[in-house]
Amino acid sequence: MKIFVTQPIPPAGLEVLRRAYPDFQMNPEERVLAPAELVEKVNGCDALLTLLTDKIDDELLDAAGPELKVVANMAVGFDNIDLAAATARGVLATNTPGVLTDATADHAWALLFAVARRIPESEKFLRAGKFKSWGPLLFLGGDITSRTLGIIGAGRIGHAVAMKSRGFNMRVLYADEVPNAKLEQEIGACKVSVEELLREADYVSVHVPLLPSTQHLINAKSLRLMKKTAYLINTSRGPVVDEAALAEALKNGVIAGAALDVFENEPLVHPELLKLDNIVLTPHTASATIETRSKMATMAAENLIAGLAGQKPPNLVNAEVWGKQRK
Repeated sequence: MKIFVTQPIPPAGLEVLRRAYPDFQMNPEERVLAPAELVEKVNGCDALLTLLTDKIDDELLDAAGPELKVVANMAVGFDNIDLAAATARGVLATNTPGVLTDATADHAWALLFAVARRIPESEKFLRAGKFKSWGPLLFLGGDITSRTLGIIGAGRIGHAVAMKSRGFNMRVLYADEVPNAKLEQEIGACKVSVEELLREADYVSVHVPLLPSTQHLINAKSLRLMKKTAYLINTSRGPVVDEAALAEALKNGVIAGAALDVFENEPLVHPELLKLDNIVLTPHTASATIETRSKMATMAAENLIAGLAGQKPPNLVNAEVWGKQRK
């Protein structure tokens, strides 16, 4: 079997893969391979272990050839994979859901606190030697306890973020196409429209998948619905937020602040956002804990191994391929 891992992953996943297929190949550099490089590497592969930064499209699938059976994505999202193209070729596509829920939810809260209490801003101030004395107006931020939290997308991660609000006695609103009865029962969350949520929430945390319907869900119009004292947090997918519109809103005081872990054109960040103090930016590290990334790597390896062994991968995202193979 010819197996290619597109970038180094945590040792736990490599060990699982090594036990089954000791001769797998891997890009040894911690960088995203250019499309041309990746096309060259995948030729004749039976399976690929990919990351969300790898574009799995018609060109790459054709380059891999008819031997390709599995694309195991080490991410909960799989918008980097052209599922229709993979399905048409009978290629199993998998992801790693569930294991990064709490880590990502924790990071959303870290961002919320950081932007509301102006942590990065005040730390830079102190390190620069500008802190001379306590002052009643020094780095005033927003209260969190007893405020209103708005969750856009109440799936696994959105649910977890909402549940963690219990320690802060927050009112929770959520917007989702599907009612979340558990969230309503356990913390009294209220399902509302996106528009009502934007108008009412002090903190808006976004947790939707990237779909045509969610691209630029947060735009100039939706930002104007928010309170001037409100904060936006995005740990979902970058294109959900119109970064140019957000930069304008932050510069003009339309909202108080924002915190982003994901960006429209990663690794690039809109240059106007980089100039602002009322935004916190992290480099797509919401799931970056040792335990979580190790579990993701292990799950991706197990998905790949199962697919090559003729078994249904535990986290198959294009189940119709499996149905066709069973016929």
